[in-house]
Amino acid sequence: MTAPATRMAEPHIISLGCRLNIAESETIRALLAGRDTVVVNSCAVTNAAVAETRAAIRRARRERPGAELVVTGCAAQIDPSGFADMAEVDRVIGNAEKLTYSAWNAAAPVLVGDIMQVRDTASHLASAFAAHARAFVEVQNGCDHRCTFCAIPFGRGNSRSVPAGGVIDRIAALVDGGYREVVLTGVDLTSYGPDLPGAPSLGMLVERILAHVPGLARLRLSSLDSVEIDDRLFDLIANEQRIMPHIHLSFQAGDDLILKRMKRRHSRAEAIALTGRLKAARPEIAIGADLIAGFPTENDAMFANTRALIDDCDIVHAHVFPYSPREGTTAARMPQVPPSIRKARAAELRAAAAARKAAWLRGLVGTAQDVLVERPGDRGHAGNFAEVRMPLAEVGSIQSVMIEAVDGSTLLASPAQAAPRSGDVGRGASRSVTTTSVTGPRPAPGKALEEHVS
Repeated sequence: MTAPATRMAEPHIISLGCRLNIAESETIRALLAGRDTVVVNSCAVTNAAVAETRAAIRRARRERPGAELVVTGCAAQIDPSGFADMAEVDRVIGNAEKLTYSAWNAAAPVLVGDIMQVRDTASHLASAFAAHARAFVEVQNGCDHRCTFCAIPFGRGNSRSVPAGGVIDRIAALVDGGYREVVLTGVDLTSYGPDLPGAPSLGMLVERILAHVPGLARLRLSSLDSVEIDDRLFDLIANEQRIMPHIHLSFQAGDDLILKRMKRRHSRAEAIALTGRLKAARPEIAIGADLIAGFPTENDAMFANTRALIDDCDIVHAHVFPYSPREGTTAARMPQVPPSIRKARAAELRAAAAARKAAWLRGLVGTAQDVLVERPGDRGHAGNFAEVRMPLAEVGSIQSVMIEAVDGSTLLASPAQAAPRSGDVGRGASRSVTTTSVTGPRPAPGKALEEHVS
């Protein structure tokens, strides 16, 4: 009798936080192929994110007691000794080191360098994305700005960009491998380029990607700083159909004095003007935004301005966070809003955002949408990032569907034959739609990684 084959050990990657972490987790997965290693790729955006990282470490140790357990990511970069002291942790590796083969084969229990001295990024670009129907491509890392609430620059270092040639080659390879949608990721995506020869902008990079990878069906942009959206990038978002009509903006607040104390570079009026221009140029576009509740010194009137921003900017994809004082940041030394008020205001923002989203979803009933099919094969996201449930279809394919109803925060759909496109409704335009089924990659089974917008 033939002995059963021994299953090859494989790494288990737990990716917390932003889409950039997701992209980098796939590089780590390739570097650790064949090893019984658990990696917690941590987040430090809030105290809650750090606590979630610690909980993930403890849970991972219980589930895989015999595996090597390594912590990396922003929380590990900022507080390496704190994680090294956890009994469950075998090793701590920094944000720059985690993308190198040598770090994963070194003996040092803590390998965390000075992130501020790092001058390059994406030394390895992932070629596959386990458990994902879309691919995430890192084009930028780090941040040169110092918002008073943010600790991420201490975890990611200064802004640095990936040359366009490497980005284009990677996206072309992903498309050749069957991926239909690619997401450009970065810590401060719109700061792409000044460190490269000729100082190209993000808009220039996007133009080159679209020109040199004609087989790319869908290009999605990660979080954007509204003040850095120049005319070139705006025109692409407004007019290029291969760029998905879903823009996530790093607003953080809707009150001018709070924005100033946050050290943000835009005003409330500028935020409203930008979203108004986007909606006028491309009516089907869906606006997302990060919003912080209970920032230091925020009073009721200031909070009301942030709450009103949800309607004023038609924000349908809101990421709401109660303010979290991060050690070493300027805001942590400002007069604090009591935690109970922060929590209550965050709940109120979420309720307002949910109401806005519900109305938007109801308005999509009767339209046709192109949906990227994701696990388990009957769910996916439309171009506007609305979640859609549909008849079972090939994971990774793009299906044209008719939106028939709303179930909570999910749209229900059937295969489309002919229907008005979202954005064409009310403009006297409709067109015939045929169902497409272009096979993409087959994501590996397993728990999907988190897809929070950075």
